[in-house]
Amino acid sequence: MIHGFLGFLIQCFSLLQLSSKGANWDEIDFEFLGNVTGEPYTLHTNVFSQGNGDRERQFHLWFDPTTDFHTYSILWNPKRVIFYADDVPIREFKNLEYIGIPFPKNQPMRIYSSLWNADSWATQGGRIKIDWKYAPFTASYSNFTADACIWAFGASSCDTNSPYSNSNSKTKVWLRHELDIAKKRKMRWVEKNHMVYDYCKDHKRFPHGPPLECSVDNN
Repeated sequence: MIHGFLGFLIQCFSLLQLSSKGANWDEIDFEFLGNVTGEPYTLHTNVFSQGNGDRERQFHLWFDPTTDFHTYSILWNPKRVIFYADDVPIREFKNLEYIGIPFPKNQPMRIYSSLWNADSWATQGGRIKIDWKYAPFTASYSNFTADACIWAFGASSCDTNSPYSNSNSKTKVWLRHELDIAKKRKMRWVEKNHMVYDYCKDHKRFPHGPPLECSVDNN
């Protein structure tokens, strides 16, 4: 699990990103899309596998992310990716390789965070541009942590005392981690009240039907 706290945000800020390298890269990311004064910031999430993304879901959060530090977390294991905001699950992307959907699990990824100009597309489809008179822009972090184990050839890189270790009697907590009923209800609440874009429902973008995983209960 990887998580961090964020302070001030602007036009587009890649808060937390896991990414591999190369033409067929994998990527899991949070991004904040700025807005005009008084309008809400958009939390943008995406999952890439083997160089293919187009799996965006966006949210207007139940708090103003610019007024205080908040926790944004990604849990990534071979079975699922779960996005959290203040420990509330907002999105789950499951491993559906059994129906031919690529899943980011075979490439090592690095952690990136950046502040960057995306005003060609980020704010109201690129209509609103950055006002550079407010530069320089800054972002602040606190209590960033990353806990990771590397699984390869059926073995874990964790030591035997780790709760993630393959030899622990309560084994594979990390590997087995999934949402319980209460957290699934919270995620449904977020989807109903705070999700403002879902690629699975974008008929203009996918006139011949949404991606295959949209026909499966991916939550």
